[in-house]
Amino acid sequence: MKIGMIGFGRFGKLMAGYLARDFEVLIYNRSDKTARIREIGATPASLAEVCGCGLVILSVPISRMKSFLTEIAPLLAEDAIVADVCSVKEYPVQWMREILPESVSILATHPMFGPDSAAESLHDRKIVLCPERIESARYEKIKSYLVSKGLIPIETTPGDHDRQIAVSLSLTHFIGRALDEFGAKELIIDTEGYKRLLRILDVVTHDTWQLFTDMNRYNPYAAENRAAFMDAMKTIEEKLDQ
Repeated sequence: MKIGMIGFGRFGKLMAGYLARDFEVLIYNRSDKTARIREIGATPASLAEVCGCGLVILSVPISRMKSFLTEIAPLLAEDAIVADVCSVKEYPVQWMREILPESVSILATHPMFGPDSAAESLHDRKIVLCPERIESARYEKIKSYLVSKGLIPIETTPGDHDRQIAVSLSLTHFIGRALDEFGAKELIIDTEGYKRLLRILDVVTHDTWQLFTDMNRYNPYAAENRAAFMDAMKTIEEKLDQ
């Protein structure tokens, strides 16, 4: 089976590198990254060529996904599977259902790892799967492949995913960005707790600002969790003044 990928950012490069070990991978990217694509064993291709593959993976920012779906809808093979790797799931699934042809299968995913954490191995890394519109046999084949690579699939609904990820990802990144704005840095006199905070800072600042804003703007539950967290901080501060 040929796999087509749209987008070749940091995560797209990581994913393509692993997939190219087992499949022929065609990649479309708006800017020319021919040399980098060939370096990892994949093939640069046109959008039409990528959309002709049996599995098409969208590795684009959430804020650009809707426009890409509109662009690829008429180009997809009739029995194609379209998967996304967005860090939110409700909106992408809604858009895929609305825009893509009925004959196209939909598998929403969220790999719970990135270029830093999975640079050496996929073993024991988690990947969220939301089988929205896909035959059981095709889905099980994909899931079995992921398991064979050491990944741990987590099956859930887009809504449950977004509720949990609003805390485990969006809020964590919010705290990390706040630490960066505060100016947190390594200190000679430190504690283990402070070192853990700096690890959060280190992780989030490697990701783009666009990823940070997208995971907050397009997650329906992110704002309420941020507000609850800030209220909790105010409560703690008030208790210190008592």
